[in-house]
Amino acid sequence: MGDYASGSDRPLLSRIVLALKHLASGKVREIYEIDRERLLFVATDRISAYDVILPDPIPDKGRVLTGLSLHWFDLLDVPNHLLATDLSDIEQLTADQREMLAGRAMVVRRAEVIPVECVVRGYLYGSSWREYRAGGGPTTEHLPHGLRMADELPVPIFTPATKAESGHDENLTEADARRLLGDDLYERLKQTSIDIYLTAARFAAERGVILADTKFEFGFADGELLLIDEVLTPDSSRYWPRDQWEPGNAVPSYDKQFVRDWLDSVEWDHSPPAPALPPEVIAETRAKYTEAFERITGRLFDDYLQEMRT
Repeated sequence: MGDYASGSDRPLLSRIVLALKHLASGKVREIYEIDRERLLFVATDRISAYDVILPDPIPDKGRVLTGLSLHWFDLLDVPNHLLATDLSDIEQLTADQREMLAGRAMVVRRAEVIPVECVVRGYLYGSSWREYRAGGGPTTEHLPHGLRMADELPVPIFTPATKAESGHDENLTEADARRLLGDDLYERLKQTSIDIYLTAARFAAERGVILADTKFEFGFADGELLLIDEVLTPDSSRYWPRDQWEPGNAVPSYDKQFVRDWLDSVEWDHSPPAPALPPEVIAETRAKYTEAFERITGRLFDDYLQEMRT
């Protein structure tokens, strides 16, 4: 197991310079050390596609991810790493930095990260559908024959993957995951992940949204298993409008699919650098993210922004 550490507001594309020790950068997040027990997680507006960070941000995307994570941390009865969103006691931050970070930053417990993405799939789609159609593999090894794209699965399946530092995560067979984690931890992560998925899927369904699949991360702090990182956001989950779901057909989702579709339309070869996004693609993608926030939480996104800035 490892640790979280590894070595202006509008764009939020490069590292945000704070008077805190910078620990790590992800495709979206920056992680800073507040003290020995606490970290500062900052969700930027960066967006990636095909494992390449695009040159243009999606305004407020980081705030959508943080706001949805806060919603789910509050709703789920699962121990997690969230401590606070109030940054007033972090003396190293200036007033301008606190304002810039409002709504996109979380103070969290430091945890020893379990190096596995805990993926739960309730529907057959995306890479799992392609794998299934090609004859099967790690994520579809237990599925029955005769399923269609976007079919609801008989029961949700747990398909863990290794956490890649760059590029794609690697799907694990159940046997490989058990060898990596041990039987006891594997079973604990599987049951916890599926329980969270079912709770979230029921909640979303009441709002006309399908939670097709999602991934979780876990870690240990003082011997306690914690749900960490972001949770049930459009970046870590596939959400569909229920009234547009039809098994056997592609389903529009509340995520970066609009960006991927545009990139495919201009025949980008998925090698950096990525092309600049047109203003209308940026605007439509922001609308997709904010719509996901509002449909799932039942709150206006502008109200969330106002709350975080007061």
